[in-house]
Amino acid sequence: MGGPGDPPEGAPEGGPGGAEDEYRSVVFDESFVRAARLQEFSAKERMADHTPAVRRRPPLRRGLSRQVLILVLLIAVAFSTAIYMSVRHPYNSAQTRRPVESLRITVIPLAPQGKVPGATDAQNLYARSPAAPFDVGAEGIPLPPSRSTAHFSDSQVMAALTTVKDYIVRSSLHPEVLTGREVRPARSLIDSDQLHQFDQSFDHPAADGRHTPTGWVVRIDPARAQLADDRIRASGSLRVAEADSATLEVAADHTFVYALRPTGAPADAPASLFTVRRELTFHLDRDDLRTRQVQLLTSYVQAGPLACAEDSSAYLRPLLAGQTARSGGPAGTNPYETDSATALCGTLATGAQPKG
Repeated sequence: MGGPGDPPEGAPEGGPGGAEDEYRSVVFDESFVRAARLQEFSAKERMADHTPAVRRRPPLRRGLSRQVLILVLLIAVAFSTAIYMSVRHPYNSAQTRRPVESLRITVIPLAPQGKVPGATDAQNLYARSPAAPFDVGAEGIPLPPSRSTAHFSDSQVMAALTTVKDYIVRSSLHPEVLTGREVRPARSLIDSDQLHQFDQSFDHPAADGRHTPTGWVVRIDPARAQLADDRIRASGSLRVAEADSATLEVAADHTFVYALRPTGAPADAPASLFTVRRELTFHLDRDDLRTRQVQLLTSYVQAGPLACAEDSSAYLRPLLAGQTARSGGPAGTNPYETDSATALCGTLATGAQPKG
């Protein structure tokens, strides 16, 4: 006799441990059912004539596999694009870059005519000199309006101008560079292909037109003079043009005026003015624009009052208030005036000194 829940004919053979348990471990979850290739029609559907009991389901779309394939394709395209851009990028010109030229340097000392004028008040000296209208510091190095060229954008031209200005400021106005204590502020802006020449110039100075430190920076002998006023006067201009389709050329022409007194002298000791005119030519290719560095091509420097007999290659050794020197050239050279050039040594024009 079967129990209340068993079929009338009793439990099937095998009972709990029989055939029913054989399939108990098989779980027909929803994903299994949906994946079946055959599907039974409903009772209503089977009432139609000639309707088969089952129908074949369309193959299941495997969206995940397609997404993986698309992702792999996207990664391959991105990787190929990166390789292409690394080869074709306009800044990656290492293989076709022209060799960087060596800097050509000319330093002209200007000897005073008579005694070097001096005064206790440096501001009074400036007011009585041609530097009276000059601006102070970097304000005296204005940037011209930048315009695109045939092969360089407006932003690239501006990058060239600002980088050149930065070099001029660091090499002409930074106190640690002026006093010879440091060269790194200027060195960090030099194109890597010129660093050997730059380092050789400071390690082994020579008046050979190639390895003259005072062609790279304004460097006053710290054993002779110190700044009497850190408000250095400056005036000049920058001009930019294309040297070729791959290079911008910036021409800089600036005059700097320093108030100096003897090293170690008291604050009330007479000061004098020292004038340095720097005409520099820079080249910047696309690599330089990217790294914010410059190639210094030519450096033409006039400085005075100096004694022509003294070596001005490693340091500029100014003549100070009350000192004299034998005149240089036959005519006066005025570093405040354009096209006022001389040969190996010149005479500092009277008009370039403070008026009495």
